[in-house]
Amino acid sequence: MEHKIKNIFVHEPISPVFIADGIAAHSSKVGIGAHGIFLGQVRADTVGEQTVAAIEYTAYERMACQQMHRIREETFAKYPLTCMHVYHSLGRVAVGEICLFVFTSAPHRRAALDACDELVERIKAEFPIWGREVFEDETHQWKTNS
Repeated sequence: MEHKIKNIFVHEPISPVFIADGIAAHSSKVGIGAHGIFLGQVRADTVGEQTVAAIEYTAYERMACQQMHRIREETFAKYPLTCMHVYHSLGRVAVGEICLFVFTSAPHRRAALDACDELVERIKAEFPIWGREVFEDETHQWKTNS
């Protein structure tokens, strides 16, 4: 079964209201017994003498959407999920703001949690998105995923 993919990019930080609304929209889906949720937040990492103030995310959107479609289909084939949502910020995201929202739903918790965890790992490893760490003095370096 082909699962429709929605726009995965948000051209700003992901707001707590957006996250809450996404969760609330599932309350009418009474076959769901569990949600797996991951929120990626920009950290104030210290690199040498510099402290990160923000990350500027860029992506090759067409390729990223194709990659996400493949990951999505493989995840639905592996886990008995009711639904799955992935949102990633593009543009500047300041320290303390949310840049990644992964949300899986299933009849039972193990499937929702395992699928969510696997999605996050695959996004970090396979997703064509790049982050430029911007330091407090506005100098920058490209981030390496870990």
